[in-house]
Amino acid sequence: MKILKLAIAALVMGCATAPALASHVRFGVMIGGPFWGYPGYYYPPPYYPPVYYPPAVIAVPTAPPTYVEQAPAAQAPAASVWYYCAKPKGYYPYVQRCPGGWQQVAPTPPDVSGAPQ
Repeated sequence: MKILKLAIAALVMGCATAPALASHVRFGVMIGGPFWGYPGYYYPPPYYPPVYYPPAVIAVPTAPPTYVEQAPAAQAPAASVWYYCAKPKGYYPYVQRCPGGWQQVAPTPPDVSGAPQ
């Protein structure tokens, strides 16, 4: 009997303090997820929008530029022989046809001094 009286007294004391505890916010885990708030009320967790990061920039080093020096353009070798026509008088290619035949002569450079000939 003594135990029953103690159990009833504990139950009465527990009910008397329940309204005082109801004013406090409780944190805990319910079945199925967390809850925040007053007893008996369920507040969903705060919403955090997803964070989108810009795409990663990958810099690939390139090979240094390669410079190729080309040889100067090959010039036609200087003619070691000129062709002269006596009739009509002149040198090839200024005279295209020579009925009397072409004569081979040593090339003579033009006078560049500007003196009259």
